[in-house]
Amino acid sequence: MSEKLTLSVIKADVGGFVGHSAIHPDLIDTARMALEEARQKGWLIDFHVTACGDDLQLIMTHSRGVDDVEIHHLAWQVFERCTAIARKLKLYGAGQDLLTDAFSGNVRGMGPGVAEMELHERESEPVIIFMADKTSAGAWNLPLFRMFADPFNTAGLVISPSMHEGFRFEVHDVKQHKRIFFDTPAEMYDLLVFIGASGRYVIKAVYTRDGEIGAVSSTQRLALIAGKYVGKDDPVCIVRSQGKFPAVGEVLEPFTMPHIVEGWMRGSHYGPLMPVPVRQATPSRFDGPPRVAALGFQLANGGLIGPRDLFDDPGFDEVRRQVNVLADQLRRHGAFEPHRLPMDEMEYTTLPQVMEKLAERWEALPDETVTV
Repeated sequence: MSEKLTLSVIKADVGGFVGHSAIHPDLIDTARMALEEARQKGWLIDFHVTACGDDLQLIMTHSRGVDDVEIHHLAWQVFERCTAIARKLKLYGAGQDLLTDAFSGNVRGMGPGVAEMELHERESEPVIIFMADKTSAGAWNLPLFRMFADPFNTAGLVISPSMHEGFRFEVHDVKQHKRIFFDTPAEMYDLLVFIGASGRYVIKAVYTRDGEIGAVSSTQRLALIAGKYVGKDDPVCIVRSQGKFPAVGEVLEPFTMPHIVEGWMRGSHYGPLMPVPVRQATPSRFDGPPRVAALGFQLANGGLIGPRDLFDDPGFDEVRRQVNVLADQLRRHGAFEPHRLPMDEMEYTTLPQVMEKLAERWEALPDETVTV
């Protein structure tokens, strides 16, 4: 048992209602009952169950550490129980994110998305859980950069002595399964070279310069795990705030710009990310636009005090309007880029099946090489 508190967010799409737009209330109820049983047995300190789009979100606190077998097995069992309900109700894509039939010690690589961190709970410990739907793990790159490295977003980087030295970013190459660390502000330009290519290079975590965890995200790419398109990754992210970390308002501020992310319909399009309250995290227009919800908690001896639905605020009305304008403009492109993803990004969608069917109809052109 670790002396630190562990905060785990584990999510999966176990069945959509209707289509990919939302989650059925019976799945929420089933998950709550299962986690309450675990809490009464002493496995969990506290929990909160919610949904973002068609993804079931399990937010849990415990003292077992990151990647604990029992906690991951618990989450897997919850997803299996909910999948059984989804199949009974004939919900769409029942068990979609469960890419294997048997639990093997850890849900990483098995389909569900995972973001976990260990921390020593401070005198006051505000945390924000971000949950996105119809997009990929790279959707956090721009917001996390702005939270922890952009002084035009985060005033604390300039005026707070506890943040003035900057932060350390852990970046994963999700295709080559490698990682690298960058210190900001000194290596800011090097960091941007990679995280600007958000389909491949993903910010996994952010630390203070003395090594304390400040943020962690899920980096699972379902298509890379399954070898084919089985749904978008729909990532989650945990961010600590206040004190030596950005203030709550600084953490939320990046989402006032409707930045463009990959995902949307069939995981094959670019679209603007819309910050919404949980009740509106039910994308339906062209299975989108992509959504992000933010729940704020105060940790109190492991208890999850909250949540506060932080995007349930008229201060985000303007960005929601801008998202709809951008969505109109992109949708007018139909099957053309830049609305549809580039061909090299569609390797794991259903497009290769179309390409294979037409392969024999392609004819070689005459050689046009000029001989001097």
